[in-house]
Amino acid sequence: MQTDALKTLAIDALEDLKAKDIALLDVSHLTSVTDLMVIASGTSTRHVSALANSVVQKAKEADLQPLGVEGGSDSDWVLVDLGDVVVHVMLPETRQLYDLERLWADLPSDTERSEGEASGR
Repeated sequence: MQTDALKTLAIDALEDLKAKDIALLDVSHLTSVTDLMVIASGTSTRHVSALANSVVQKAKEADLQPLGVEGGSDSDWVLVDLGDVVVHVMLPETRQLYDLERLWADLPSDTERSEGEASGR
């Protein structure tokens, strides 16, 4: 499945269950692990779990088996790995604590790291 289709699938699944503050991070220039990260907040651990399960269910309906799901029913953070798109669903407090948006924005790209290593920095 194309990255744009995965992104749409994930966002639609989150919006269906009223996820809060959905953000999209293009990390394709920062890592080879994934292209996009979708970050969303839930209002309770039950809501976080339901949001993540919605993403998994929509993926399966599209004949896509998620590569992995980390976190459980009483978690304040659940990660759904769809390959080119990784979905993070968190409680607002957890999201604020880990601040993935800032963390990924501050990282040097793979190219910048390679250039730094080549020049001995």
